[in-house]
Amino acid sequence: MKKSTEIALGVLGGASVLAFAASKICDVAIKRPDMSEEPEQEIYIKRAELRRINNQTFYDYNPEDVAIRSNSGHKMRAWYLPAEKPTKRFVICVHGYKSNGPDEFSHMMPFYHEDMGYNILLPDLTAHGRSEGTYIGFGSFDAGNILLWVDYLLNRFGEDIEIILHGLSMGAATVMNCNEMSPPDQVKLIIEDCGFINAEDEINETLKSIIGFKCKPVVWLGSLASKIKAGYFFSDSNPLGNMNKAKNPVLFIHGEQDTYVPFRYGKMLYDACPVDKDYLWVPDTIHVFSYYNARDDYQAKIKDFVAKHLDNE
Repeated sequence: MKKSTEIALGVLGGASVLAFAASKICDVAIKRPDMSEEPEQEIYIKRAELRRINNQTFYDYNPEDVAIRSNSGHKMRAWYLPAEKPTKRFVICVHGYKSNGPDEFSHMMPFYHEDMGYNILLPDLTAHGRSEGTYIGFGSFDAGNILLWVDYLLNRFGEDIEIILHGLSMGAATVMNCNEMSPPDQVKLIIEDCGFINAEDEINETLKSIIGFKCKPVVWLGSLASKIKAGYFFSDSNPLGNMNKAKNPVLFIHGEQDTYVPFRYGKMLYDACPVDKDYLWVPDTIHVFSYYNARDDYQAKIKDFVAKHLDNE
């Protein structure tokens, strides 16, 4: 009897440890980030300074502060910057994990605004930037909210507009998810830069980089905690698994030295894509640095992609 009790207590204790670890992983992964933390590595310190400069340039254009309500009732905020000359072309730029619209895309603003002449919308995803919310969506409910921004543009500017969705990292997963949800016909092209194949796989990969090995049971329990707290399982954001539903042409971009979202994920997504597609693999480049390291190639690839799929219509 004593031995049985000890075994039961051991099992209960082990389960409690797993549950605690899972809850902590869930909170670290999906709770609204503390953006007051400063980067420590030199490459990110330099990028933070570039972002401050580029953000100020963007704000100097006096973009319009716009808002909608998400499907969960949160106030979603975005910056809208109209083109210098009237145009029916729009790009919705979707930022990545623990970032915001301007931080992630202000350095691309001159390209889209001045060179391409597009209207630009920079939304902040749930629990990021100026948008409300406690929990990060990893591209799950975020995709539905981006499609609400599409509806906002349609209602405001008419049904004859053309929209490109451009996402980085988690934003890349988000725009791929949008493309797999039968978006309105006005959404024409998808540009995904270093997106993951599935949020659960990505969290497993990140945990492995921290502790040296994958711990799938803990991540699965963390996913269950996420379902209880935020309304979704990690596996619900599944760009690769739903790639067969892709509607519009996709441009895949990935740094070949990306270890945060491994480069092989980009190739897997490209190989699985059933619609018209192209790719840009950037050598010697880590996560979300492709535009910094290969700006000319990046811009040229987008221009070629647009010329092929929009300008020839």
